[in-house]
Amino acid sequence: MDLSDLIARNADFTPGKTAIRFGDRTLSYAAFHERIVSTARALKSELGVGRGDRVAILAANHSDYLVTLYACARLGAMLVTLNWRLAVPEQLYILSDSGAKVLVVDKEFSAVVEQLAQHLPDLKVVGLDYAPAGAPSFDELLAAGSGDGRNPHTDTSNPLLLVYTSGTTGHPKGAVLRQEALVWNALMSHHAHDMRADDHILTFLPMFHVGGLNIQTTPAVQLGATVTIHTRFAPDTALQAIAQDKPTLIVMVPAVMQALIQHPLWAATDLSSLRAIAAGSSLIPVPLVEAFMQRGVPVIQIYGSTETAPTAIYTRVGGDLSRLTSTGLPGLYCEAKIVDEEGREVPHGAAGEVVVRGPNVLYEYWGNAEATAEALRDGWYHTGDIGTRDTDGYFYIHDRKKNMIISGGENIYPAEVERVLHDHPCIAEAAVIGRPDPKWQEVPVAYIVCHKDKTLDADEVKAFVGQHLARFKIPREIVFVESLPRTALGKVQHFMLREQQ
Repeated sequence: MDLSDLIARNADFTPGKTAIRFGDRTLSYAAFHERIVSTARALKSELGVGRGDRVAILAANHSDYLVTLYACARLGAMLVTLNWRLAVPEQLYILSDSGAKVLVVDKEFSAVVEQLAQHLPDLKVVGLDYAPAGAPSFDELLAAGSGDGRNPHTDTSNPLLLVYTSGTTGHPKGAVLRQEALVWNALMSHHAHDMRADDHILTFLPMFHVGGLNIQTTPAVQLGATVTIHTRFAPDTALQAIAQDKPTLIVMVPAVMQALIQHPLWAATDLSSLRAIAAGSSLIPVPLVEAFMQRGVPVIQIYGSTETAPTAIYTRVGGDLSRLTSTGLPGLYCEAKIVDEEGREVPHGAAGEVVVRGPNVLYEYWGNAEATAEALRDGWYHTGDIGTRDTDGYFYIHDRKKNMIISGGENIYPAEVERVLHDHPCIAEAAVIGRPDPKWQEVPVAYIVCHKDKTLDADEVKAFVGQHLARFKIPREIVFVESLPRTALGKVQHFMLREQQ
């Protein structure tokens, strides 16, 4: 069996039940399965996609996002989920590093494809909702497909997802997740949410992140539940959908929670259909949790990362939710502990690094043995996050991966922004840190030392970064200084910059 067989089984049991709602499109489980088979057939017969090949997708949320994922599973291929917020040089790096054979793209990003094609002439393009010049649309591709759309020796041990996560060295790393990671992740999601086949999930977080894709969405369709997909999050349409469509479960990040709470429709919106919301991606401020709980909506917390698919530690529906700052207990099918620098487990209440072990954990970092060996030690994935564990076993996360900034649910690594800043001819040194922000949780701030006899203004710096990186990575504030605090070995002391704010 491969992962797509879970959709096929649901199509056998409940063929007429709605699997996916997207805009004016409704796919029953039978139709969902048929489209997966047709897509796999076309990818194989028309584009030569085989076992181990990489198929990239650059699109806002779409029903065919899931179709493509499960078609890749059927073929033993890998889906590379591209963050559409990234700048063209970042997209180009990921496509080149992954060796993607096919790019599925929606019309919104057609201009990006034209730029990418100049550097990747062999990349085969498919238009998700349009026909690019000289390339087929998704439906045209499916109509031309032939054969069985299967590859021999495909099962859940095959890699399926290649998700790039911002790298601490300035370039993103591709986390490889096997099909089985999505099976075990789903089982833990079912446990956390007490998820049932009669649940209705509303998905508006971007599915290029494992959070939007795997906390609720893939677990739901693998169980036989219904998923309504929004192209992207907007507070007014989200609140309207809650009132009208009556979803039972939603996953959110703090920036989304705050946007909903502050919206004029918040107080009047009927939330009674919601059995719970799941919150994750960063530390969840207690006032946000309390605002939902005061409206009668339980808030469970999910802790994990791209490398854990992401469900690893969680509180659960029907469980103890009294610890508002706790991210919960180790998942049903994985282990977690707090360790010191030598990897020894620390006593309850003592701070250390959170490490996770289980079948949901990444297989490797794509083409990066050194990073794989650093992250996976004796079977344990080292998260780099600092936390504690109380006497009842509940985990508390106190600090995030070293120097990482989380802005509106997006991870920003200072090294990535610093790498671009150092390319500017007028900049001698640069350091980037996060500054608390009431809307986005954090925003990046750059401290810059200019070369002697060189001058810059803040707008010039921001414009330069914007040529190379996504808009959310552009520093909100530029601080020009004469020097940066450094250790005796010359390493910039980011914590000292944070203390100066």
